Amino acid sequence: MRFQVSTFFKVLGVGAFLLIFSLALQAGPAPDGGGDLFKQKCSMCHGVDGKGYSALKTPDFTDAKVQASLMDKEIKETIKNGKKGTAMPAFADRLSDEQIHSLVTYLRSLKR
Repeated sequence: MRFQVSTFFKVLGVGAFLLIFSLALQAGPAPDGGGDLFKQKCSMCHGVDGKGYSALKTPDFTDAKVQASLMDKEIKETIKNGKKGTAMPAFADRLSDEQIHSLVTYLRSLKR
């Protein structure tokens, strides 16, 4: 009897693991909060680490003062419409609102 009960719980445990694993695979990769998108679209001007380049006059998103000076709405608008008088292009036709939101979330995560 003891052998049957322990075998039952082993089988039950393996079944539960397989169920959870298959559900995780169906869900797809976890969102990265915009990090990959930032690296693809923004890092060439803002640096891989988000510190910007003084020669390009891009902001240091790791600086708490810079972060405090920017509202989320302002960041979204700049990403969507670009920034006149700078090299910052508009991304409204290339990024969805969800992608822009994920970039804002990522930028906020850079604050030290």
